[in-house]
Amino acid sequence: MTEILVQTPPVLQGPSEKERKYDRQLRLWAASGQAALESSNILLLNSGSGTVGVETLKNLVLPGIGSFTIADDAVVHDEDLGVNFFLDESSKGKSRAQCCTEFLVELNPEVNGSWWPRNSDDQRLEQLFEATQTPFTMILYALPIQPERLSILQEYSRRHQTPLVAVHSAGFYSYFSVNLHGAFPIVDTHPDDTATGDLRLLSPWPALLDFTKEMTRDIDNLDNHLHGHLPLVVILLYYLDLWKQGHDGAYPANYSEKVAFRNAVSDAMRRDIPEGGEENFEEAVAAVMKHVVPPQLPGSLKQVFDYQPSGSDDTKSSFWIIAEAVKQFYNRHGVLPVPGGLPDMKAQSEVYIKLQNLYKDKARQDAQEVLAIVRGIAGGEDIDTAEVELFCTNARFIKLVNPAEGRTVDLAQAVEQQLANDEIAALAGPEMPLTLIPIYLALTATSHQGVATAEQIVASIQDRVPAAAGNERVQKAAEEVARATGGELHNTSAVMGGMVAQEMIKIITKQYVPIENTCIFDGIESRCQVLRL
Repeated sequence: MTEILVQTPPVLQGPSEKERKYDRQLRLWAASGQAALESSNILLLNSGSGTVGVETLKNLVLPGIGSFTIADDAVVHDEDLGVNFFLDESSKGKSRAQCCTEFLVELNPEVNGSWWPRNSDDQRLEQLFEATQTPFTMILYALPIQPERLSILQEYSRRHQTPLVAVHSAGFYSYFSVNLHGAFPIVDTHPDDTATGDLRLLSPWPALLDFTKEMTRDIDNLDNHLHGHLPLVVILLYYLDLWKQGHDGAYPANYSEKVAFRNAVSDAMRRDIPEGGEENFEEAVAAVMKHVVPPQLPGSLKQVFDYQPSGSDDTKSSFWIIAEAVKQFYNRHGVLPVPGGLPDMKAQSEVYIKLQNLYKDKARQDAQEVLAIVRGIAGGEDIDTAEVELFCTNARFIKLVNPAEGRTVDLAQAVEQQLANDEIAALAGPEMPLTLIPIYLALTATSHQGVATAEQIVASIQDRVPAAAGNERVQKAAEEVARATGGELHNTSAVMGGMVAQEMIKIITKQYVPIENTCIFDGIESRCQVLRL
């Protein structure tokens, strides 16, 4: 009996219930992103028909935010039942905030939901903020909104550096805008896998060169199998060395030189082998234009290096400390840390693993050097090693969203530019669609009142942006918004709710790249446009 127990393999530990529940999203933003989501506290300040805000919350409750609060002093009426799927007949006459909260929590019992006001004494928005023990991670408010309430939200947002998201949905039109309060850096931008390869062919390190020399010591006499399984990295490094010997130590620089080098690699391919060709050399030929390039500092990272944080930015945050360390590393070596990834290529498994380990070892060495620099910067003593490694791995794709200077453009200038582009688009044809800024202008004209006639909307637009006066598309957008009379269409608000929730998740998890500023949606033509306004 004892022998049987000893020989029985141990029971494999399967995924937890939570991992099974959130499996798909964990693949998108990993455990760190899920942890950020679960620690978030969202405020929705609802108004108007109240549909788009609740639809947004639905798409945040399902993936598992920590908690939310709906601030909405409206009472449910018959018209609410036709546009809000989180209300039913039993909700009539009750608090809309309470009813929506209770239905939303049913979708995911792990999420804590609350509503405001709780009683007739709670009328001032300041009372909600005073009673909230945990600061809000993000605030979403639905338009139209009273100016005094908006001022209170903006003051809270400035004081706590809380991102604000405004959303407005009326009829077939809607838009949302994001205010991140200054620089918002994102390290884990999730670039496309095909873009992340950094082979360092023009700046190889000694261990990589030694490996190449070992593999190509007698390249002309290698049998067909070994010759046909040289990794493309080895092939390119070997022939780059031959090129340098015939060109005064210089690498191929311009297009014509790269074409000549590519032809030289192609000519070295054995074409008389029984298999019919060498796939590894074909891979090397195809990789010349992409990988035979000198090390460059990406514009997005240069923006990080050059950025001067303002008083509102967290200058002592780990991001800016690591950024300074990587900048010093770059100034010292003229290259960024090796990310460590290696694309798939034809090679013997043993050889590929050795090559892969070379890149990984170099990445670890570079990260350790950056970490040593971090430790020498004030405030860098306690920064986690994993955070430094993530920064080094993603350095070429780091994005700084909404830098304080130049974050927005003047609305009048934007309108003039967009309407001028419309004239070009009219000549270019359907491949260049017209701008959606008339929709934005018409919706923002009702930001504080909700219901207005077309004439009132046009007059408001002309007061703010004289350049829009007399524009036919502005007039039509005004008429459509006026026709909606402040009401929402559920399908339009549902689409917008998904879009807004997606951007909020990017900001909460600090992964992927959120839109910069404003997104306008036209439900009639089913298209959207992102503008910096």
